[in-house]
Amino acid sequence: MNRRRLSAAALAAALVLTGAAGCSGKAKAGAGDKPAAGGVKAGAGVSDTTIRLGALTDMTGVYASLGKSVTQAQQLWVKQTNAAGGICGRTIELTVRDHGYDPQKALAAYTELEPSVLGFTQFIGSPFVAAVKQRIDGQDKGLVIPQAWSASLLGSPYVRTVGATYDVETINAVGFLLDRKRIASGDRIGHVYFEGDYGENALTGAKAAAKEAGLTVVEQKIKPTDNDMTAQVAALKQAGVKAVVVSAGPRQAASLVGVAAAGGWNVPIIGNNSAFSPQLLATPAGAALQKDYYVASSALPIGSTEAGPAALASAYKAEYPGSGLDNGVVAGFTAGALYGEVLKKACAAKDLTREGVRAALLSLKSYDNGFGITHDFSDPKAPSTRQSVIMKPDAAVPGGMKVVKEEAAAPAATTFTPAV
Repeated sequence: MNRRRLSAAALAAALVLTGAAGCSGKAKAGAGDKPAAGGVKAGAGVSDTTIRLGALTDMTGVYASLGKSVTQAQQLWVKQTNAAGGICGRTIELTVRDHGYDPQKALAAYTELEPSVLGFTQFIGSPFVAAVKQRIDGQDKGLVIPQAWSASLLGSPYVRTVGATYDVETINAVGFLLDRKRIASGDRIGHVYFEGDYGENALTGAKAAAKEAGLTVVEQKIKPTDNDMTAQVAALKQAGVKAVVVSAGPRQAASLVGVAAAGGWNVPIIGNNSAFSPQLLATPAGAALQKDYYVASSALPIGSTEAGPAALASAYKAEYPGSGLDNGVVAGFTAGALYGEVLKKACAAKDLTREGVRAALLSLKSYDNGFGITHDFSDPKAPSTRQSVIMKPDAAVPGGMKVVKEEAAAPAATTFTPAV
């Protein structure tokens, strides 16, 4: 999902160069671990008074809106945590770097911060995370929570997504349409998806769901720079599809829904968690989005009246009165809160090293973050959940989304094995 379209191989090559310049002579992770305050072993990013974490975000590039929400939510988590006394007798310090969704800036920022932080509460850009994954697993070993859900990121004990991977999420999306009898065996479904990791992982899920249910998938691959979905709508309409899955960005989803409505083509459309932004409701496509468009997600929306989202919405509005509410707030805060829970467990084990954090995360087999879904982090090869919440745009709800189906896993999602 990058306009510069660097491949993971090219990114990895760039990382080798920047890493060699920035890390020559650096000891392997764990070599500097030492006893610290409270009898707790400490390593990179941990002093007697501070736990330093990093955030690699996009606040000026193609995902600026998401990056701002995620980062501000994590800063709110830090403020609340420190106000409550910190963790393990230490305050949390979050160092943020905006890479603007530029691959060179993202890799440079990772190389800069990695030696001095315990780990990263966010890393936006699945191609960038994939480019450093081998280095993280082999040398650095600091826990990274990416704002990305591709199955390609599974398998690492140090790079851990929070939620269903795109393939599993897409299976649940198709399952929702089957449950609501909007599609049935023998039907054709369309799939509009970004080329690259995100879209193609979602396509794997669509094909798995289709095979299970006797459906046929009609593919429409697009680039992130393709903003007008007129051709895609025409092709899918001609193919006679009964529903459409969209695994792209908010702009593409809005165009798809808007063009279909303008042409009188009324079929349900459902997107992955990245395919909506509440700002779309103020566009010409806003009315159409509220009719028959849905989104699958691994958390309750920020506008939910449940205790967790309601408390977060109130605190976020008080802290950032000039900022709108969206599900980036939920994603950012829940990632921060997960990191906090892991740090507390590592502290209890008296091991605030990177290896101590890894072990603490693996011990979380039934983690309820208060946002609708319980997560299991005990197996790095599996997504933390196979459940999804299905939401529908609604301009009357804070954050612009309401729940139409509570957390559940489609039967096909429970037996599907993501390709690691």
